Amino acid sequence: MEPRIHQMHQPLPLPKTKKVQHEPTQSFRDVFQDTKDLQVSKHAQQRLQERNISIDDSKWQMISRKMTEARSKGITDSLVVMKEAALVVSTKNHTVVTAMGREESRSHIFTNINGTIIMDE
Repeated sequence: MEPRIHQMHQPLPLPKTKKVQHEPTQSFRDVFQDTKDLQVSKHAQQRLQERNISIDDSKWQMISRKMTEARSKGITDSLVVMKEAALVVSTKNHTVVTAMGREESRSHIFTNINGTIIMDE
């Protein structure tokens, strides 16, 4: 048999495949723990006091849960719109960055956010 023909019958090498690494999913405990660690920056605390904005504990817990939910959808910086206030939050850091009254927020343009959480309850 001719050598050229014999070489043609050898199997072709398989292409190398890349291993796909999946991000680990958060456990329920991790998600629940995230809702407990809501931080309010010094700047946001000052704004809340200056503007006489009061938010009760149950509302803070709801904000925390919504921030965790937004983060799970890939949102890193968000605007939280409530009846009494508008908050700019970092879901990545689980921190309230700044706050303003709802009336004041109507005349503002919000930049550097990639999501909005509306809480009219």
